Amino acid sequence: MKNKFAATLFTVREELKTDGIGPVFKELADMGYAGLQLSGLPVGYDQEEVAFHLQKNNVAAAGMHVPFDRLANEFDLVRQEAKKYGTTDLFCPYLPESLRSEDGYREVKRVLNEVAHLAPDLRIGYHNHAFEFDTRIEGRDALAYILEPSEENKILAEIDVYWVAKGGQDPLNYIQPYKGRMPIIHLKDMTTDEEETFAEVGTGSIDFLPILKWGEQHGIEWYVVEQDVCKSNPMTSLQLSLTNLHKYAVELVNVKTKK
Repeated sequence: MKNKFAATLFTVREELKTDGIGPVFKELADMGYAGLQLSGLPVGYDQEEVAFHLQKNNVAAAGMHVPFDRLANEFDLVRQEAKKYGTTDLFCPYLPESLRSEDGYREVKRVLNEVAHLAPDLRIGYHNHAFEFDTRIEGRDALAYILEPSEENKILAEIDVYWVAKGGQDPLNYIQPYKGRMPIIHLKDMTTDEEETFAEVGTGSIDFLPILKWGEQHGIEWYVVEQDVCKSNPMTSLQLSLTNLHKYAVELVNVKTKK
C-alpha cells in the first residue's frame, strides 16, 4: 500500500518557485512518496524538466490537475503533455465562480464528458471543494450530479475528504457510490478547533482508517496528500502526513492478518 502514497505539488507551490523543480522532487522522493501529482507548477514551467526529474527520482506522475479552460480549449496540448509524464489521469481541480451555478455545472459535465469520449485512452475526472454543496441539481448536490455513477457519464471522482467534511458531509458515506470510479483520492485532515481548517493527515477530526480500507477494496490507485495551506513548513507537513499514512497502512495489514 505504501507504493500508493503521493503528494500533490500544489502543497509545495512556493517551494517550486524558490527552490526549483529538481530539488523539490528529490526531497519528496527521499521522503518516501511514490508519486507526485502534477499541480501548482510555476508559471512557464518546462515540461521536459518535469518529465526528467520524475524519471531521475523514480517517482510516478500520480495524475495531473488541469484547469477547466485548458481541458475545454487546449485538450490536444494537454494530452501531449500527459504522455510525456506517463500518466493517463487528467482531473479538473477547481471552477471559477462564473461556473458555480446550475447552468455552469451542466456545462462542466457536458465538456468533461465530451473530452472523455474524444480520448478513451485517458481518464477524465473532477476534484471537489465545498462550494459544490451550495447548488442543487435534479435533487442532489452539484458534485453528485457531476460524478453521477452511470455508464453514460465518463467523469471519474477525485474526492477530497476534507472538503466533503467541510461541506457538512461524512466522507466515508459520501464516497460509497464511486466504487471502481475513483482511481485517485485526496487526503487532508481537519483541525478540531472552531476554525476547522487544514491539518496533516492523522492529526485532526477525520477518521482515515476506514477510508483507506474502503480504498483498498474499491480501486483506489493513488492516495494523494494535499494541504492547501500549512501552518508549519509544507515539507514538514507532508512528512508528518506520510508518516501517519504509513502507520495506517501497517494497521490495515495487521487487521487483515488477525482475520
